[in-house]
Amino acid sequence: THTHTHTHTHTHTHTHTHTHTTSEPSTKRSKTVSRVTSLANLLPPVKTAPLKRIGQTLQRSISFRNDGRTERAAAPPGSTATAPAAKRRDSKLWSETFDVRLGATQPLSPKEIKRQEAIFELAQGEQDLVEDLKLAKKAYHDPMLKLSIMTEQELNQIFGTLDSLIPLHEALLSCLRDARKPDGSTEHVGHILTDWLPRLSSYTPYCSNQVKAKALLDQKQQDGRVQDFLQRCRQSPFSRKLGLWNFLDSPRSRLVKYPLLLREILKHTPGGHPDQRHLEEAMLVVQSVVADINRRTGESECQYYKDRLSYAEDGQRDALIDRSRTLSCHGELKNNRGLKLHVFLFQDVLVITRSVSLSEQPATYQLCRQPIPIRQLDLEDVSDGEMRVGGSIRGAFGNNERTKNFFRVSSRSGGPLQSHCFQASDAFNKQQWINCIRQAKDAAALTGEPPQTGRCLETRLGGQMRPSLGGTAASSPGDSGNEDGHGTWGATGTWLGSEGKEGPRGGEEAAGRFVSRREGDGDRFGCGWRDRFGIRRRNGDGRRDEADDR
Repeated sequence: THTHTHTHTHTHTHTHTHTHTTSEPSTKRSKTVSRVTSLANLLPPVKTAPLKRIGQTLQRSISFRNDGRTERAAAPPGSTATAPAAKRRDSKLWSETFDVRLGATQPLSPKEIKRQEAIFELAQGEQDLVEDLKLAKKAYHDPMLKLSIMTEQELNQIFGTLDSLIPLHEALLSCLRDARKPDGSTEHVGHILTDWLPRLSSYTPYCSNQVKAKALLDQKQQDGRVQDFLQRCRQSPFSRKLGLWNFLDSPRSRLVKYPLLLREILKHTPGGHPDQRHLEEAMLVVQSVVADINRRTGESECQYYKDRLSYAEDGQRDALIDRSRTLSCHGELKNNRGLKLHVFLFQDVLVITRSVSLSEQPATYQLCRQPIPIRQLDLEDVSDGEMRVGGSIRGAFGNNERTKNFFRVSSRSGGPLQSHCFQASDAFNKQQWINCIRQAKDAAALTGEPPQTGRCLETRLGGQMRPSLGGTAASSPGDSGNEDGHGTWGATGTWLGSEGKEGPRGGEEAAGRFVSRREGDGDRFGCGWRDRFGIRRRNGDGRRDEADDR
């Protein structure tokens, strides 16, 4: 009997980014077997695409925001403060199901054993997903509708087209089961996947709706009845201590794993095996499908945030915002006076806002500075301990937390310098912001005029990087790394699908100069706020000078 450790680990962004854990709602127990390395350990970090980033972003409360709001509700009468222990879903290995008495007379090679384990993991994941989708409908959607906890329209917005995904995955699961021989092994799966994978295009409306769905769910959780219902569910064994969003996000989480699963099966399929050609074709299909879903999801996410922007004055409106189709990253940053800002890096323009939340309404983002075109933006790293914070003299705080993780963006376009010092929540998120801005600058430098379209990358929320799904990595490593930085990332380049175990580890640094200085035309400095943001200006001789924004 061969043994190995079959462990599933999930780490989360964004990008955006945030430190969040994006995983399919299954909590699987680890088993010691020395045979097959879990897929999670085989995958390098990858850049994230809209799908990944959204998952991370949403999972972490949609962005870098650190507003302190959590999904809490008063404990139901008679309940204890401690939720019941999570019910763990059994996780089997293929070797535990293989009947040697019915199998081949010759021992299986280590490579074939790994191939069978990878095929079995694919089928087991389908079964887990089908169970979770049915649970989401039966334990959450139907009771809330029947008890009028939410209206039918609200539930339709939150659950989207989830119903249509259940028969889709049941069909694949049925085919995989039928392909298993009496001894438990599977000879061919490539033709099954080649026929089934094009149906994943039905994911487009579901994934495109996720940003709006999460925003509405967060809004409704401020309602006492909704809070109480969801808290009771979370404390019940059937939920395995997972929140509703874990179940609603499980299809997206599953989607980004298909390229990885297929690659693993193909890796252990011998050359000349009848399944090899079908698996290679299936890889091309899934990459194409996931790339299209990534693109459409990114456009939907970008449009959502564009619609949430609020302009203090008409002069802040910019055509670069209007024509942006992708959002590279966004999230909460602080300036050197400790004020929280929500910054958006669209494909061609950086937008600085303040988040405005009204009771029971989705947050809006009011611009507090003139948008900065990427082509006119200069980026500068700030060493820890160097930043002037809260009116103190430079370096007075030494190397403590208050003076760490700063970077500066500035722009001079014919008038006064517009300069902003931003502080990220930690060193990882700072680097993700820097990487995303560099990539945006490099992309802009490659074109003669501002690009009309683009592809989002993701880092972790808070700086979330999204890996694309599939196997074509126009970019390579990062999953929204998630979780808890506060921000959501996007990145240029589409990588279709091979995302690691949910969690970007950081994006690749863009090639080229770290800081490139470009002069532009016209004074783009403007402000609709009277707050003190600690803007850095230049004197007439070009020297930097500290000045308060008036």
